[in-house]
Amino acid sequence: MKGNFEFRTRKSNRSLWVIECIDPNCSWRLRASKIVPESTKFVIRKYVGVHSCSLLNRNANHRQATYVVIGEQVAPQYVGVEKGPGPKGVQTFARTELGAQISYYKAWRGRKHAHTLIRGSPEQSFHVLPSYFHMLEKLNPGTVTRIEVDGESRFKYLFLAFGVAIRGFRYMRKVVGIDGTFLKGQYRGVLLVATAQDGNGQCYPLAWGIVDSENEDAWSWFLTQLKEIIGDTDELALISDRAPSIKKAISTVFEKAHHGACAWHVAQNIENKFKCADIMGSYWSAVNAYRCEDFTGYMIEISNRYPRVAEYLENEVGFEKWSRCHYPGLRYNITTTNMVESLNSMLVNARDFPYVALLDVIQEKMSKWWNDRRIVATAITTPLTPSRESELRPRFAQSNGRHTSQLNPITYHVKGGELEGVVDIFNKTCTCKEFDIDKLPCVHAVAAAHHAQVSVYNLVSPYYTKEYYLLAYSETIYPVGSQSQWDVPNEVVTRIVLPREVKEKKRGRPKTSRFPSVGEFRKRKNRCGKCGAYGHYKKKCNSQTGSTEGNPPTNVPG
Repeated sequence: MKGNFEFRTRKSNRSLWVIECIDPNCSWRLRASKIVPESTKFVIRKYVGVHSCSLLNRNANHRQATYVVIGEQVAPQYVGVEKGPGPKGVQTFARTELGAQISYYKAWRGRKHAHTLIRGSPEQSFHVLPSYFHMLEKLNPGTVTRIEVDGESRFKYLFLAFGVAIRGFRYMRKVVGIDGTFLKGQYRGVLLVATAQDGNGQCYPLAWGIVDSENEDAWSWFLTQLKEIIGDTDELALISDRAPSIKKAISTVFEKAHHGACAWHVAQNIENKFKCADIMGSYWSAVNAYRCEDFTGYMIEISNRYPRVAEYLENEVGFEKWSRCHYPGLRYNITTTNMVESLNSMLVNARDFPYVALLDVIQEKMSKWWNDRRIVATAITTPLTPSRESELRPRFAQSNGRHTSQLNPITYHVKGGELEGVVDIFNKTCTCKEFDIDKLPCVHAVAAAHHAQVSVYNLVSPYYTKEYYLLAYSETIYPVGSQSQWDVPNEVVTRIVLPREVKEKKRGRPKTSRFPSVGEFRKRKNRCGKCGAYGHYKKKCNSQTGSTEGNPPTNVPG
């Protein structure tokens, strides 16, 4: 193939294979037959390796360069990576490594075939899913898996929560972000995720699910499984966007937990509905206000300029959903679902994988996180996690100029700075409310602790300590290994899970990017008319080349 010589099959059956050059006058030929009749292996019996035909018979559009051959040759480049070369990269590979000129469409099909060889087919993924879950549960004790099928044994939903994460949740603040992101594979679907945040401010994935779409039934099923592993208490806070399906499902499944809205999504809705970007500073100040007095001041600013925005925030959304100081439960410093969005972004290249391959990527990343963070936690030399330690230290310097007086054995009055504070070091409260909500000593609490000769670390929530951080990542998440090594009972192997029915495929290239959410804007990149590069205009171009006005840029991608 690399020499651009094509061949044709002269004879082919179960025991014999004979091929020769496409030119009947050429001497090149190969003859192979089985070693023994019962064997599946062939041995070359005769081979004439020199072409005697004209160079005019060479063809770069090689007839044997099928998408199957291309896929088999390029497949190793997709092992151990999430993305790998795209169709144009496959074209380059075929040209440089195989000497074949192939079309974009053939390269696309070859890439798809390579994905199937490495990650399995989407249909095979459904078939192997019960066995895969069985091995996860076997190798990771306490892991919870669920597969829901319809009356025809067609896949509906799945749920996965690693036992390590379930046990580690006791060392997390009881704030859980939930969200979904669409999948791009053949059978589509939506990936749901529930995640907490550890004491160092990092994502701590609790549960994963795959459903048909973000509807009330799907969310109710997922949240019911989630409730079984994290419980339902007054201390629990669930943070999400304001999608009606999520809102209704949470109110149905969780009776005691408090539901909060993602402040970022509320901000996007405000900008989209009322076109009021100039008051977003006041909005975010209101979101982050610890005291209701400060919150009221910011809301007056908003009301004076945009009365309809203030009415929307109070009546339609509700202060208790997005305001830190009005929230009925305890959400600490977590006001958005950024921790969930970061998980969705992490899987952007894996969202077109078959379901089992996608779950494999999730397991690999979580295994790496647990190991890396365990190493970090072991090396910490301070009582708190690095992020909380860096947050607390500046408050020591700020507390030096404060005047502190004792009111009773547990209460102290701290003066100085913009705001005074009355601190209760026993109940861990302060009139500035920062200590109450974040559970990390404010500058007043630091000053009071110094005056009372009490270690400030004794006033910190245990969720921020090195001890809890290390305990959260003390265990290991194990992979399932090669399928040939699985030990699965027959009743699991024979369980039937069929692919879900999908709508008839539309013509054209499959869509891989979602429609923007309400209020979500995507900036369009600017292209320079002088150098053709993206990201700046012609007036701000630093290129030394002359003007190309009237001529198309020569270095524009694509």
